[in-house]
Amino acid sequence: MALAGALVLVLAACVKPEPQVDRKPDPIGDFRLGYAIVVAKDAQRGPMSRKASEQELANAIQTELKRVFGRYEGKRFYHISVTVDAYVLALPGIPIVASPKSALIFTVRIWDDAKQKQLFDKPKQFTVIEKISGKSLFGSGLTQTKEEQLAGLTRSAVKQIEKWMRENESLFRDPDKTASDT
Repeated sequence: MALAGALVLVLAACVKPEPQVDRKPDPIGDFRLGYAIVVAKDAQRGPMSRKASEQELANAIQTELKRVFGRYEGKRFYHISVTVDAYVLALPGIPIVASPKSALIFTVRIWDDAKQKQLFDKPKQFTVIEKISGKSLFGSGLTQTKEEQLAGLTRSAVKQIEKWMRENESLFRDPDKTASDT
């Protein structure tokens, strides 16, 4: 038992802290957040999952979208729409043997406000699974509340959206604007 406790302490010490979001982020083209809309009406609850209401799911994701993307100060408004497709908020299980992981499956659409159309031809679907940390090593259902699990998933979800947007940064620029206009 002492060995297991020591292992948890060692692994917890190795976990990198969350990056600060207080500083001004590097721009993503001309991106500025307009609306952040989240719908969880038809979200499917996965097996061995705690129940979360549509409102709990939507509020958690919308709050994180606004927190992260509200810091961008570009000149063009874009709207982010997220549909929650499915989720699992792990129930307590037997450590190591049956310790389910929390997960979130969601679809994202981004709208260009000036052009009044979607930025991408097809929406992008993402799947995020909880990260292994000192708190989730033996299953987050044992060590975290439903709210803590959801907060961790939404942080990972928004990071995935931000990464996807950075990979497509050229789409967040006005194509009619020349370099001399900047």
